[in-house]
Amino acid sequence: MPTRDSTIAEALTFFDAGHFRDRLTELVAIPSTSQDPGHEVDVWRYLQTAIQPWLERMGFTVTVHANPKPEFGPILTGERIEDPAYRTVLTYGHGDTVRGLDDQWDDGLKPWALTEIGDRWYGRGTADNKGQHAVNLTALEHVIAARGGKLGFNVKIVLETSEERGSLGLREFIAQHAEALKADVLIASDGPRVDPTVPTVTAGTRGTWHCDLAISLRPGGVHSGNWGGMIADPAIVLAHAIGAISDRHGKILVRDWLPRNGLPAQVRGALAGLELPSEASATIDPNWGEPGFTAAEKVFGWTSFIVLAMVAGKPENPVNAVPPSARAHCQIRYTVDSDVNGFEDALRRHLDATGFPEVTIENAGIRMPASRTDPDHPWVRWTVASMERSLGKHVQVIPNSGGGLPGDVFVDYLHVPLVWVPHSYNGCKQHGPNEHFLTGPAREGLAAFTGIWWDLGAGGTP
Repeated sequence: MPTRDSTIAEALTFFDAGHFRDRLTELVAIPSTSQDPGHEVDVWRYLQTAIQPWLERMGFTVTVHANPKPEFGPILTGERIEDPAYRTVLTYGHGDTVRGLDDQWDDGLKPWALTEIGDRWYGRGTADNKGQHAVNLTALEHVIAARGGKLGFNVKIVLETSEERGSLGLREFIAQHAEALKADVLIASDGPRVDPTVPTVTAGTRGTWHCDLAISLRPGGVHSGNWGGMIADPAIVLAHAIGAISDRHGKILVRDWLPRNGLPAQVRGALAGLELPSEASATIDPNWGEPGFTAAEKVFGWTSFIVLAMVAGKPENPVNAVPPSARAHCQIRYTVDSDVNGFEDALRRHLDATGFPEVTIENAGIRMPASRTDPDHPWVRWTVASMERSLGKHVQVIPNSGGGLPGDVFVDYLHVPLVWVPHSYNGCKQHGPNEHFLTGPAREGLAAFTGIWWDLGAGGTP
């Protein structure tokens, strides 16, 4: 009879023989970007031809739904109900990717073809998120086979195709289907580990709030020789306004954006001793951000302010004129401990108080709300114990990841605890050229989820 250990070994044999890589190759070949126009058919194709038949072979009843917001991609739901009295686990993923950026990849690499180089599998979606949900479904497939078609628990799945556009439509969809999707816990994978070598569980994500800072001083540009030095330059004014928001070293000066009661003791305790590695493309600056905080506290427990884009005039074709206006698109990453509903008012007060009443705040709002389950929640502890048994090594728990995911939707309408188990790492280049999946974390993820699925059917769950 198959055992837990033999089933994990069988899943790893499948991986080592190249079968998982071949499966991921087929998924990557579907150019299911939600950010480039002309690929609307591809997001449908990903769900209907790649995922739906696979799930149906595992005994799921599957439906692919149109998005409640017609301009956004479809949403797949599936369920595998063995007994209503059993525990029910909801899992999640997204089949859409960011734009391909075809002309920016290194020679020999293409976004819609998986290329293996050393311990890296290159291709769009390998890390975000095709590879991650494929790992989890492959693990589930092995447990179903080992147990002769019986899991001992129920599984539901939501796979969307608009995550890279802010998961628009997902909130309305989950609200409409809340009864059908009710579950005991959400266990899913997205985002990075804290370190490629450290298995990680996170209980939530930071949220994102965006706004444009704009200044318009005159109808058009004026000659820099005739006017420069005696009329205000909007780019300089806007640069100083941004300097009033964050100091030279990234410390946020709009203090009402920060967690209301400082860094919570529970968050500080969970992050104690955690060291984050630099990557080849980005080195951690110990002097950037909130003074006295560790890098882990800054990215997992605090607020960050980022200028995503800034423009005055036409940098690609400058002329000898003082530009009439300047604009910056800004982002705040925040945790559940901050009062996001007060962000715009706090910014307005701060700009006025620091002498920038002419700078306007436009298009302000939440793109993705923050979410967090108690890191000591029984389902978090249970998952960590299962993973440590499978992997034979310490699993790091962080209260919430630095990036954003739509966990808030599942908390608000399904009232489930969140358990995210990422299989990627910070250096995977998931939103740029040369995106890749590391084989080490992918292989460990397969072992971990095979153990999780096995243990869910063995009793002893929260």
